[in-house]
Amino acid sequence: MKKKTMPVDKKVNGLDGNSNLWSYRFQDLNIFSPASTPVSLPTSLPASIPNAPYFDLRIYREPMIKSLIKIQSKDMYRLLGKVHFDGNYYRVKCVSSGEWEYCWYLAVRIQFFGKMLGMALYPKRLVSQKEKRIVYRSMILVNPYQLWDEALVKRFWNLQERVEFLIARILFHECIHVMISLGNILPSGSGNTDIYLEFKKMLEISVSKKLSHELHNVQFRLWNLVLFGSSGSESEKKMLERVQEIYEFLINEKYANQKTGKAFHSSSNNIKIARKYAWMAAVKAGGDKQVSKRIWQVEVRRLRIVLRELFDGIDTELNNMGLAMN
Repeated sequence: MKKKTMPVDKKVNGLDGNSNLWSYRFQDLNIFSPASTPVSLPTSLPASIPNAPYFDLRIYREPMIKSLIKIQSKDMYRLLGKVHFDGNYYRVKCVSSGEWEYCWYLAVRIQFFGKMLGMALYPKRLVSQKEKRIVYRSMILVNPYQLWDEALVKRFWNLQERVEFLIARILFHECIHVMISLGNILPSGSGNTDIYLEFKKMLEISVSKKLSHELHNVQFRLWNLVLFGSSGSESEKKMLERVQEIYEFLINEKYANQKTGKAFHSSSNNIKIARKYAWMAAVKAGGDKQVSKRIWQVEVRRLRIVLRELFDGIDTELNNMGLAMN
């Protein structure tokens, strides 16, 4: 493979509003109908949990879960105010800009499915030229399979309280991604929330001059991984856009993990986050199509190291500004 180096005269701007952060983090499973709201979800997802007897998840109290979230973010609480956790879509936001109306619908479903704690599906965009309306539909799946985690059992002996706490923690994390997407998509600052503004501040810090060295190192490793995963026909511009999208994905996940960890007193550190998401970023970059598995793995480890350094630098700058999240 002919080796390319990342163009030094083209910076990857983490604040470019044209990038699509969610297109890398989430997969649109195309299992939800674009029909009128509310929409019932399919019932084909498996409802089993490993190493535990089946029980009815409906023991949770929806108001209690929302109250746990309200303590941490009033904006998120308002977002979920009219949403019931039944898998149906509910309108959570509608704003007008010029002749057009922008509406956001959200659905939340709680069900056991494998070992993924939660998933926020890519928002579908539906356009009605006749009604001058653009509708976005987001879906959050919550899987509280860790109910019998030893630390959680010691903390909450009562099963109902344990279910509610775990659902609230997972839902909080996934709602962060929804609210960031809301802020990026809705016009004229209509999606500005406490969560979105905090995330935007972290993103601004990550591309600041004080962290230019750490930023360049991460971008360089991402560029290499995008080259390794390319088909060979992509343009340089397209690959730079992919680097930017994956970079924003990484900052998004740092913020979501750190914010959730602080809110629900769960462990979250830069070493752990960098290890997990460096690998995910490498997979999203395309894998090892152009190089051997060993070379790809070495580059993933290098990304993990520089990513942790960037994350540490972000925390230092936040601390200096009195905005510590730890």
